[in-house]
Parts: sequence; C-alpha cells; structure tokens
Amino acid sequence: MAATATSRTRRGPRTMPRTPATGTSHVNVGSAERVLSTAAGAVLAYAGIKSKSKVGGAALAALGATLVFRGASGYCPMNDVFGRDSAHEQPEPIEIKETFTIYRPIEQVYGFWRRLENLPRFMEHLESVRQLDERRSHWQGRIPGGLGTIDWEAEITTDEPNRLLAYRSLPGSQIDQSGEVRFREAEGGKGTELQAIMHYRAPAGSLGQGVAKLLNPALAELVRSDMRRFKMLLEAGEIPTVAGQSSGRGHDKI
Repeated sequence: MAATATSRTRRGPRTMPRTPATGTSHVNVGSAERVLSTAAGAVLAYAGIKSKSKVGGAALAALGATLVFRGASGYCPMNDVFGRDSAHEQPEPIEIKETFTIYRPIEQVYGFWRRLENLPRFMEHLESVRQLDERRSHWQGRIPGGLGTIDWEAEITTDEPNRLLAYRSLPGSQIDQSGEVRFREAEGGKGTELQAIMHYRAPAGSLGQGVAKLLNPALAELVRSDMRRFKMLLEAGEIPTVAGQSSGRGHDKI
C-alpha cells in the first residue's frame, strides 16, 4: 500500500504589531499622551544640555530623550509591564456645573442663548460660532496664550424652547465635549434661573487625566466668568471691558 504523504506548515511565533518608529513594539500610548510626552521630553532634554551640572544635566537629558522616544514611537515599556494601554482607553468625562439668576424674562434669556452667534459676545474663549443649519454649527475657539485657534463642529441634540438646550461636538472633532443649558423661572417670578452644565472628555490615559484635573479649576472659573458676563450683558445691556488694552473689546452691547 502506498504511503500517503502529508505536509504541515509550521507556524512561527506570534508577533506584536510594530510601529514605524521602533520596528519592535506595539503602540500602547494614546495620541494626546504622545504629544505631551514629546513636548515635555524636548523641554527636559534642552534643559539638560544647557545645565551647568554634568550629572544633573545628563540625567535631565536622558529623561527627556526617553519621553521623546515614548512620544515619537507610541510605545512605553512600563505600560507593557503593568498591562496598560492608553491608546485605547476611554476616560471618564469631567463635569462642570454653574447656576445663575438673571433678572430678565425667560423668553429673552433663552432666545438670546439659542442664537448661537451671540455666544462669543460673552464667552471669551470663543472667536466665532456660525450656524450651518437648524442643528449643526461651526465653532472656532481661542487657544490660551495667543497660540492660535481651534475649530470644531457641534450639533444641538435637544431644543425645548424656554426649558432646555443641549449640544455635543460631532464625531471626529478636535474638541470632545457636550453640554446643556436649563432655563426656569426664578423664585417669585423674578427673572430666570439658568443652569449650565459642561461635560469635557480628557485625552486618554493617566497623563491626559492628570492634565485635565489640573485644568479643571481653570475651566470651572472660565464657565463662571462667562456666566457673569452673560448676566451683565442681559441685565445691563453691555459688558464693560478694559479699553485700550490689546485684549480689550471696549463695550459689548445688546
């Protein structure tokens, strides 16, 4: 009887996805962390090179080089050790909530806010808002420190006249946030109680979350400042600002 020959293909060991930068390891660092790591690493490396202390300077330069490598490659050995992958983590959103009473009829307060083009008049971080249709709008914000602007698109998800206005940034936007503004008559029928709630999703990973926690008080104060300006604009008809300075707008008026 003739023997039947069989062949088997031997499979080599499984390999991890490789990154163009290293050719050896998979990406386990999120995009926001990579940017921060690269920037911080460059600063530390420069400080190390300029340092007058040979030992301290070498240590700073080495740490900086490590962070630059981490950012450029998207790979962190320590993440592998602890089984962490910030490239695919979904961080918890941060919530900021502020409530104000504005001594104007609820129809006027809601109507002014619903016209989204009005928002940059009291939100100092906004350059412009342009309505695209009944639901969608294009936003342009100012980057702190005069470093330019950032654009994104948002859509209104709920619109209940004189009660609730909710929105969210569209998928793929550089800004990942959502918010809602609630309107109701103040006690005794004296004006309108306005509650603004903002949800901001920090960049993925513990580094992004850490930065977000540091920025959270500043964001909360920014929202409070915007609400105070909105209150002044509707109650007094204008927002007094410091004229003559580079950032001054003179007076914003209704």
